[in-house]
Amino acid sequence: MSVLDLLWRFPSVQMAWRNLGRNRIRTGLATLGIVIGVVAIASLGMTGAALQQQADSNLGSLTNEVSVSAGADSATDGVTESQVDDIENVVVAAAIVPQRSDSTTLSTRRGESRRVTVTGVTNAGALYETSAGDTPDRLRTGALLSDDTAADLGLELGDPVEYDGQLYRIVGLIESDSGFGPGGNELVLPSSALSDGAYDSVTIVAEDGQTATAIADRLDAEFNEPDDEALSVTSFASAQANVDSFLNTLNLALLGIGSISLVVASVAILNVMLMSTIERRGEIGVLRAVGIRRGEVLRMILAEAAFLGLLGGIVGAALSVGTGLVVFQLLAGDRLAVFGWPSIRYVVGGFGFAVVASVLSGLYPAWKAANDPPVEALRG
Repeated sequence: MSVLDLLWRFPSVQMAWRNLGRNRIRTGLATLGIVIGVVAIASLGMTGAALQQQADSNLGSLTNEVSVSAGADSATDGVTESQVDDIENVVVAAAIVPQRSDSTTLSTRRGESRRVTVTGVTNAGALYETSAGDTPDRLRTGALLSDDTAADLGLELGDPVEYDGQLYRIVGLIESDSGFGPGGNELVLPSSALSDGAYDSVTIVAEDGQTATAIADRLDAEFNEPDDEALSVTSFASAQANVDSFLNTLNLALLGIGSISLVVASVAILNVMLMSTIERRGEIGVLRAVGIRRGEVLRMILAEAAFLGLLGGIVGAALSVGTGLVVFQLLAGDRLAVFGWPSIRYVVGGFGFAVVASVLSGLYPAWKAANDPPVEALRG
């Protein structure tokens, strides 16, 4: 026996369902208010979840990295060799990758050209992932090029590229979302290809975000004083924590805005239930006169309110999922991610809020109808 069959055995539930059908326009308008409230809560919540997923996707590969560059009070324009040695003495069990940076314009025989960022490193394998070719741990010869740039210029593995009068063969194509060049336009060369001197930055790749944060704190304590910043140390893990905190606050604000519409819908249900009990005052008086107890009347009115919440919640949840498919496709590029718990929980929450708010809105009308003396009710 299903739960529905069990509930249908109660006369109060059957009467509640019939009463809703007696004035379908009013029932439909009350249900529409619930639908709007559920869609508002769930859609705004899923929008926040989509933004969170997009932020995690963009920063996720960087959360275990620490970037070190010259501080505001540094005597040199960059990170010196001796500072790199000191960093290696402080940091253990993490890849330390000094980098030099420049920019150049790559040209092809067909006359096409594109401006790219040039990065000089030795341990390229610690920072980059390739879609084709190799990512050597010690890049001594050859070059890596962003695959988007290679496609635009018609370059392939083994083709030469020129920098500062020297030719380098392309040994690997960097994935578009890997590396640090703006827009994915990046040419990676051996560190020796760029001018000697201080490094523009040092990237430290740790095991996870927690370790990266600890390394950043340790380096900051080792090299910097309260009034003397020799090195600027940035942990992307802390940056993501700040982004997550902001998005959580934004999501709460969006949910608060969406909840207002559901509160308004609850007031509409309260009004509908009050009007319904007033119109049926004589009918309820007859029921009480023939022996129907207060509890049955109470359950009947509450069942009507619960039905309104259930109907509005189901329709609202279905529309919310459809809206979520569009939102996740536009913001995160993956519409099926809407069915993940971080997103679908807002649909469940909106549905539950609708049912609870509807039942609460029916409490006073139910109490008033159940406690109205039969004699007074029959008099109208």
